[in-house]
Amino acid sequence: MAFEYRAEIVQLLVSPAHAYFGRAKDGPAKDVPTELAECVDIVANKGIRGDRFFGVKAHTEAAVTFLAVEAWEAVGEALGVAVPDAAVARRNVAVRGLELDPLRGLEFDLDSGDGPVRFRGGRPAHPCVWMDTMVAQGARKALIGRGGLRAEPLTDGVLRLGEVVVRSPVELDAARAAVPVKRAQPL
Repeated sequence: MAFEYRAEIVQLLVSPAHAYFGRAKDGPAKDVPTELAECVDIVANKGIRGDRFFGVKAHTEAAVTFLAVEAWEAVGEALGVAVPDAAVARRNVAVRGLELDPLRGLEFDLDSGDGPVRFRGGRPAHPCVWMDTMVAQGARKALIGRGGLRAEPLTDGVLRLGEVVVRSPVELDAARAAVPVKRAQPL
């Protein structure tokens, strides 16, 4: 049985290079182009066209990274700070209203208007020590268990900012659902 509900894609990030490497005290890499896009082109088994993980064999099962903005905002609340834009977390797809951790190991679809794109949830996207430098001291620890989800794209398609229809074998916690959950056809 599958469930269908609405969520929102609030940010799409594409970057051809890593911005955080080396020692945090040295600061992020300079001149790393990062694009906040209106839409991204997803390629099955490769990732987001133009992104640093696109087609990298070691990252095939984790080519697209997701972050729940609710988790990002909760870090600010826990630390008593205003968190910067979610782009600082360097996740490709920032979503609101989509619980990520229950999707580990499961297939799910996102449809932002151009047809469904299927993903397989993979391992957690663990936060790195850079979050203490880029957000606030203690941010890495506060993000543990809610740093996001790595996923493998199983079909080609397009994701766009805005409302997205989610089809998943996991029912959204009804208390969090902005739109009632409905049963959909089996995945």
